[in-house]
Amino acid sequence: MSFRVSFYWTEGLDLPDGLSEQVTPHLACMAGTNASSPRCAALGRGSEGPMACGVYESRPSPCREVQIGDDKCTRARARHGLAPLPD
Repeated sequence: MSFRVSFYWTEGLDLPDGLSEQVTPHLACMAGTNASSPRCAALGRGSEGPMACGVYESRPSPCREVQIGDDKCTRARARHGLAPLPD
């Protein structure tokens, strides 16, 4: 993760306690992403591997916008020294 994952606060109502943080009265973010070295607190909590999202089914809209292998995914992987996913 390379940025704060912000969303309208009501999107966080289905998230487990401690996985979102209030940013403003109307905005929340995924816990851990509002830091100088952001790392989402939900990463590594899923059953699909060490980088799997633990709240995949209830993830907020900014997370839903990133699709496996799309431009956003490829840029994020490059920032972390990972190769692009094969086509």
